[in-house]
Amino acid sequence: MNTKIAPMDSCKPASNDIGCPPTNGFVSTIQGPGPAPAPASMADATLGRHIARRLVQIGVEDVFAVPGDFNLTLLDHLIAEPGLTLVGCCNELNAGYAADGYARARGVGACAVTFTVGGLSVLNAIAGAYSENLPIICIVGGPNSNDFGTNRILHHTIGLPDFSQELRCFQTVTCYQAVVNNLEDAHEQIDTAISTALKESKPVYISISCNLSAIPHPTFSLEPVPFSLSPKLSNKSGLQAAVAAAAEFLNKAVKPVMVGGPKLRVSKAIDAFVELADASGFALSVMPSAKGLVPEHHQHFIGTYWGAVSTGFCAEIVESADAYVFAGPIFNDYSSVGYSLLLKKEKAIIVQPDRVVIGNGPTFGCVLMKDFLRALAKRLKHNETAYENYHRIFVPEGYPLKCAPKEPLRVNILFQHIQSMLSNGTAVIAETGDSWFNCQKLKLPRGCGYEFQMQYGSIGWSVGATLGYAQAVPEKRVIACIGDGSFQMTAQDVSTMLRCCQKSIIFLINNGGYTIEVEIHDGPYNVIKNWDYTGLVDAIDNSSGKCWTAKVHHEEELVEAIQTATGPKKNCLCFIEVIVHKDDTSKELLEWGSRVSAANSRPPNPQ
Repeated sequence: MNTKIAPMDSCKPASNDIGCPPTNGFVSTIQGPGPAPAPASMADATLGRHIARRLVQIGVEDVFAVPGDFNLTLLDHLIAEPGLTLVGCCNELNAGYAADGYARARGVGACAVTFTVGGLSVLNAIAGAYSENLPIICIVGGPNSNDFGTNRILHHTIGLPDFSQELRCFQTVTCYQAVVNNLEDAHEQIDTAISTALKESKPVYISISCNLSAIPHPTFSLEPVPFSLSPKLSNKSGLQAAVAAAAEFLNKAVKPVMVGGPKLRVSKAIDAFVELADASGFALSVMPSAKGLVPEHHQHFIGTYWGAVSTGFCAEIVESADAYVFAGPIFNDYSSVGYSLLLKKEKAIIVQPDRVVIGNGPTFGCVLMKDFLRALAKRLKHNETAYENYHRIFVPEGYPLKCAPKEPLRVNILFQHIQSMLSNGTAVIAETGDSWFNCQKLKLPRGCGYEFQMQYGSIGWSVGATLGYAQAVPEKRVIACIGDGSFQMTAQDVSTMLRCCQKSIIFLINNGGYTIEVEIHDGPYNVIKNWDYTGLVDAIDNSSGKCWTAKVHHEEELVEAIQTATGPKKNCLCFIEVIVHKDDTSKELLEWGSRVSAANSRPPNPQ
């Protein structure tokens, strides 16, 4: 059965299919054929309007853009499309980060920039989205179609009559590239690019010649016909064999556990993973980059497994298990805490999006994760031993020492108060840095969103991601935890948040430098120039009244600021600068930093 891409408003709210805002943070089905497409007037039958309609059709309502002379006409046609809003960003990097944040909430995002100077600027954000398996439609306004194949030298290039430099750069960080410089195959190229992004859950690059966007063409004379996405299917015999082998492996175990990884999202297997947890009774945990994907209110949830910096008592249960199911893991130097996890391959079942590996033994290909997990749930004996062991050894976390009146604010007190702000109406964005570790310890209530960029770890990502996520889910209030060093990278697009009347709360943690890098390898380069951050944001607001700022040094001031942000100022952007000591870090960062430092400083192998 083929899946069809349909307009968003035709989808049920609870759907997990392509074209709908999903319940688990990713797009997927779409639905059966609807009415015949309506004829478009020739004025609307243009390439620009076609791509705009396609974006709306797959669930994109906002395109993050920076204008440049090669994309201006295209932007006119995006603006003209009902249901599509053009969000102008301060720079291309932030436009890409915003599309990343948007895709995390909606399942697909889009950005539009100009040729080369814009394309190479957005490239870093697109690389991050590629590493995090996020489908982003990156649209670039390209040179006039008449200039291809000539010896002309154009502006916005490196001064050579070769226009392929940008394309070559994007080839390694996108799963498909379309250079549209004639109308005859534009329809096919655009549809292929968009469908590939959705199928592969990776970014794609579409370059559109600047003189083509406004030209009508017969291929665009109808509203876009919903196109088919060939569904991925498991090999039936492979699936049966994988399930049989895994069931035998796990049913012999005394205290098996389950660990969810970040590829649960791209595999659209979150519900299947929870079904397996329900059926098996296994203790349930997540890798740090999967926090927020699995419900933390689940009765067998034991926390985040992150080796030596796991949440309390989680690592002891996972690493002492005699069998573990890792669903969609990524084991890199960061997630493995400098390759120091105490796991044994022979005890592990590794479930990737289309492959299952059991211990040191058989590997089963062409087996989809969600199919495998659902089928496995029906074959397992119920076994709560690992969870019972966790319950026996678990000791609730204590509260941080209470601050004395006017005592300088501590980071652990800050996050104690952030914890009390969380609800199903909030989402947390954690910037690369100590916020990774402090936010991991937050207990997410049912429905609370959570995002951070662990695989790519680009400092400054969170400002644009906050913009995009808040634009995608306006009913949630985003709480962003951002370090001062990261904020200096991308601060400009607070301006765009204000233009969009967003109501996020940004906690700017001012400790005078790149603290995460200090703990890996210290040096004078980790100290930054201190800014008047609240003054900067007030200047950006420019007395528009859409922003409220506060600078806090003590717990009393923090409590008052939070009360204001969640009370009288709940409908505007709130920026709270938190002044803390430069050495005030989580114990997890201290441990993680020393282990990553050791991994980075390994001497060369003998030749």
